[in-house]
Amino acid sequence: MDADLARFLRDELGHAPEAGAGPWIVSGPVWLWQGSDGAPAKGSWYFLTIDGETAGSIRASAVNAAAWGSVYVEATIGGTTWRTSLFPSKAHGGWLLPLKAAVRKAEKIAEGSVVEAVLALA
Repeated sequence: MDADLARFLRDELGHAPEAGAGPWIVSGPVWLWQGSDGAPAKGSWYFLTIDGETAGSIRASAVNAAAWGSVYVEATIGGTTWRTSLFPSKAHGGWLLPLKAAVRKAEKIAEGSVVEAVLALA
């Protein structure tokens, strides 16, 4: 479904696409969140940024926002699939996909690795 149409249905008519929208394929470099002092903290999170048209399509399709405006997704990188949340990010102009340690270890992902993820609303 076109992102503009989905947004119209949700905002204007009170209807929205059903969960399970997607899949979307995104790729980019993995980055490490830096604390307010500019240094990574112990247990810091790694993220993949989702922006542009894909971010807009996810925003238009996401109807069941959770805490902080996050949306539940099923993500796949390589042979690893897991359920998580995308978090909205004004600073990055889209969404942030957190990559937990188990995923990074299984797929041999380090800071700066370019990965491809497949996402679908859960």
